[in-house]
Amino acid sequence: MNVPVWVNGELIGPEQATVSVFDHGLMVGDGVFETIKCVNGASFALTRHLDRLRLSAQRMDLPEPDVDAITAGVHACLAEAPPWQLGRIRVTYTSGPGPLGSDRGNQGCTAVVIVDEQKPFPATADVTVVPWPRNERGALAGVKSTSYGDNAKALFYAKARGGGEAIFENLAGNLCEGTGSNIFIVRDGRLLTPTLSSGCLAGVTRALTLEWCGGSEEDVPLSALYEAEEAFLTSTTRDIQPIRAVDQTTLPAAPGPITAKAMRVFAERSAADLDP
Repeated sequence: MNVPVWVNGELIGPEQATVSVFDHGLMVGDGVFETIKCVNGASFALTRHLDRLRLSAQRMDLPEPDVDAITAGVHACLAEAPPWQLGRIRVTYTSGPGPLGSDRGNQGCTAVVIVDEQKPFPATADVTVVPWPRNERGALAGVKSTSYGDNAKALFYAKARGGGEAIFENLAGNLCEGTGSNIFIVRDGRLLTPTLSSGCLAGVTRALTLEWCGGSEEDVPLSALYEAEEAFLTSTTRDIQPIRAVDQTTLPAAPGPITAKAMRVFAERSAADLDP
C-alpha cells in the first residue's frame, strides 16, 4: 500500500504510520471499527457507518468519537487514492494507550483511517456452519468491536473446509450471522433475516436490504438455513451475495428469483444514492 493513512488528525505515509505498542486496540481488543465501501473513489453510506461507529463506542463506554474529524480523514485519504471501481475504507477507534491489563489508560483515544482496493467477491458463496455459538446476551453482542478473535478462528475453520464464510448460530440454537456478514433466507416464499436480539450485528447493508427489498426480521432455528429455498449474505463490500451451498447441502437456486430481485433493486438504489 502506498496511499497515505490518517492517524489522529494527521495524513501520513503508511510506512510512517504508527500507534503505540501499548494501545488497547492491540493489547486487549478495546476498540470499535467500521468498514465502508467506496465506489469509483466515493464513499457509500458513510453517514450510517459513522452513526454506527458512534453507537458501538457508546456501548463500549468509550469517549464519543469525533466523527467530523474522521469524515475529513476519510475524504483526505480518498483524495490521495486511485478512483478504484471498488474500494474499502477501514475506520478504527480504540481507547488508546493503556496499562498491561484490562484497565483503560488516560492518554486519549486512537483514531485511524485506511483505504485500499477491494477485490469483488465470487458470484456465489459456499458457507460453513461453525461449532461455536454467538452469545446473544454478551457485553459485545451487536457491537462492531475490534475483538475479532472469534471471527478470525471461525473463518479459518470455514476456509479449511471449503467455505468462503462462516455462519454462527446463537446460544438459543437460532440462526445468527456470518463473521463479516448478515444472512437472509427465503422460507415458504418469505424473505427473512434474524432479529437483532439474535446477537447479530446491525449491518448497514442488512438495513438497506430490508428498506429497499422488503423482508421480515424473524428468529428461526439454524436448521432453517439448510432447508431454505434461497439464501444470501449481505455486507458492505459484497452487497448481496447468493449462497450456493451450506456445508454439503446445495440450495435449490443461487440466485433464486427473490434473491435476484433483491440484487437488482439494491444495485439500482445504491447507484442512485451514495449516502442513503
